[in-house]
Amino acid sequence: MKFIIACGLVLSSVLLGTAPAANAAEWSGNVAIASDYRFRGISQGDRSPAIQGGFDLETESGFYVGTWASNVTFSDAAIEMDFYLGFGGDISEGVSYDVGYLYYAYPEDGSLELDGSGDRDLDYSEIYASVSFGDATLGFAYSNDYFFETGNFYYIYGDYSFALAENWSLDLHYGLNVFEDEELGADFGIGECAATAANGECINGSEDSYGDWSVGVSTSAAGLDISLQYIDTSLDEEECFGGSKLCDSSAVLTISKSL
Repeated sequence: MKFIIACGLVLSSVLLGTAPAANAAEWSGNVAIASDYRFRGISQGDRSPAIQGGFDLETESGFYVGTWASNVTFSDAAIEMDFYLGFGGDISEGVSYDVGYLYYAYPEDGSLELDGSGDRDLDYSEIYASVSFGDATLGFAYSNDYFFETGNFYYIYGDYSFALAENWSLDLHYGLNVFEDEELGADFGIGECAATAANGECINGSEDSYGDWSVGVSTSAAGLDISLQYIDTSLDEEECFGGSKLCDSSAVLTISKSL
């Protein structure tokens, strides 16, 4: 992770050094409070409120680097820190793309033990790409060693947003989370164990994938962005971390401010 942070700092320094002469780089920031932090449909904060925020540096060429953080409940430090860099631009009128690299860091994460198999590293990285056509976006992410050391993972998603009325939009999302096999899905925590190994690991799990989806409305008022989403997954309680409500449906209210 130190290497990723160092690269981001070096890139930021270079870009900032060229910004005054060419007006080529611009900082932006954001802060938010949410009734829950849901990532790919699953609550990251035990269905409790989250405070979030980040900073980005973007150049006119389309290159960007940034960081984002939120409180979580499964890391000793109770925080997730994301570091990313990428490149985006227009392919043609109304069609744009975005590609990049994202590192998820959970400081002091050494005590997490979901299935009795011992401590595992939570930090992981992904590469991602998306294409937007007007109000629709199709995207893809891949990790060769996903959260909790669960190997190859693929995320395929689609988003669509369209205007309901002035300053209001309806936002739709569907994502498919795919693990390499059922055993890795069980290691992550989805599915019901068909058997348990001597070391406590769940094997022959019944799920190697799950879907997440949301329907919401969003608007802006008094300089704030406000969204209300109904979020759910295809997992029932017995298939969610051995009988957890973290995958249950929930309404999530988020109020954010761009800086």
